[in-house]
Amino acid sequence: MITRFKRRNNDGPNGQPIPTDENVNSGWAEWQSIRNELESAAPGCGLNMAYVAVTRHANGPHKDHPALCCLSGESPRQTWTFSDLERFTNQAANVFRNLGIGPGQVVATLCGRVPELYLTALGALKAGAVFTALYASYGPEPILHRLVASQAVVLITTRRQYSKIQALRSRLPDLSHVLLIDPPDKPDPGVMHLPALMDAAAEDFHLSPTDPETPALIHFTSGTTGMPKGVVHAHAAALHQLLTGRTVLDLKPDDRYWCTADPGWVTGVVYGFLVPLMAGITTIVDEAEFDVRRWLRILAEERITVWYTAPSALRRLMTLPSKPCREFDLGALRHVFSVGEPLHATAVRWGEDALGVPIRDTWWQSETGGIMIANHPDQPVRPGAMGRPVRGIRAAVVRPAAAGGPTVEICGIGETGELALAAGWPSMFRRLLGDTGAYGRRFAGPWYLSGDLVRCDVEGLFWFLGRADDMIKTAGHMVSPFEVESVLLEYPGVSDAGVVGVPDMHLGQRVRAYLCLATDIPADENLRGRIMAFARKRLGPALAPREIVFIETMPKNQAGKILRRELAKGRP
Repeated sequence: MITRFKRRNNDGPNGQPIPTDENVNSGWAEWQSIRNELESAAPGCGLNMAYVAVTRHANGPHKDHPALCCLSGESPRQTWTFSDLERFTNQAANVFRNLGIGPGQVVATLCGRVPELYLTALGALKAGAVFTALYASYGPEPILHRLVASQAVVLITTRRQYSKIQALRSRLPDLSHVLLIDPPDKPDPGVMHLPALMDAAAEDFHLSPTDPETPALIHFTSGTTGMPKGVVHAHAAALHQLLTGRTVLDLKPDDRYWCTADPGWVTGVVYGFLVPLMAGITTIVDEAEFDVRRWLRILAEERITVWYTAPSALRRLMTLPSKPCREFDLGALRHVFSVGEPLHATAVRWGEDALGVPIRDTWWQSETGGIMIANHPDQPVRPGAMGRPVRGIRAAVVRPAAAGGPTVEICGIGETGELALAAGWPSMFRRLLGDTGAYGRRFAGPWYLSGDLVRCDVEGLFWFLGRADDMIKTAGHMVSPFEVESVLLEYPGVSDAGVVGVPDMHLGQRVRAYLCLATDIPADENLRGRIMAFARKRLGPALAPREIVFIETMPKNQAGKILRRELAKGRP
């Protein structure tokens, strides 16, 4: 019998009781309801993400429903029903079992958005292994760092990707097996052909009972500051992930869903394929790299109803000379959601006009494992707001407490502080790879500290101000880069903005803005002066940038976040 899902009052490292309110209580009830739903379908099986995403649908009335549709720039489209996915992921699970891969061992992928990534990810979860995905665009050192940190024993990749680390295998003592998606060009010990192994594997697989606390996923943080950390999540995360798929993304049985995030980023795994499959809907995956017109064509031709994407992509769409709806039929869209970086108010207003639906921002992190704050589909959108906490989540704005008091104290309405979440939700990360002490430092009593500075208004809406370590102190004023960027993006012709503080002997730091312009806008001193005057009028002289630098492209990491350290070094 499955152990019932319980409140985990000791999830905060110091064991304090978790604060609750009506929103939190309703979330706990819904997590338990989902647990009951999954248990009744498969009593005694525990909780396994792959079962939730594939097997339960393949054994039910949805077995012939299209589950995964893979698009490629070169090959014909491939579509698998849930029944098809069950067979292929069973074969992948048997491949791992035949290789002796046991519970807790790590399976990694290093490839693009190809079918084999999704089949092996789900197969690894069925086999009790832990799955992690690496960006195909990484060079040798980032790949080595992640494979060493995760102690991966299996790597699924291509000949081209494997060539990056082939000569460095001696630095990967844990890596026992390399499974190539394309045929090996020559015999190589420890290197095998994945399709051949799958063809020889049985299509039936017995999924062993899975304790909800069994490790399932490793996501590496974006690494905007310091080395990326490996964040470990358990199968229990499926409870919160499925809840947010239903209540935030509003996924319905007939939806056609597309998340543009690469699986090398946490969103590309959790909401790229796990959550929509858990919800039993058709998921679109596009292998090709970003192309504005291709994306619009996919939205139109695939009749996408729910689209989850990043602000950087939306800004690219905003630079098109004509409204997308005039050339492409986007009438099927019910919802557009944004993730990965703050969504500026101008993008929200543009979305309603150009796409026909408002763009709803969502906030979460690798550590949270699922959406925490969102502009919910049943509520009006406030342009520029992060939104409200999702069901089951208590969020607060906190600051360090006075000496002798508790670790942190809650700020008042409208005050600036750090966004904190009451610990204990099912998708909360369970540990960090390597540094055990680092996990505890992410908490203050029962609160998980996000590192993001925010404020909360009288309506309970949270507003993002910036990362705590990105704030600029100039002439005694604290300046939020995001606040300045939001204003600069409102100036006609500015397509992207990044704001940093640079050393100044008189001011401490001075505010410098890096701007990207639309293709038809010439960068000259005249324009620079007009933008600076616009910013001073909107922000006041204390907060407005004292320098503006025009650049061709904004330096960003794979998750689309601005690399401010590169801007601060003057190396855009």
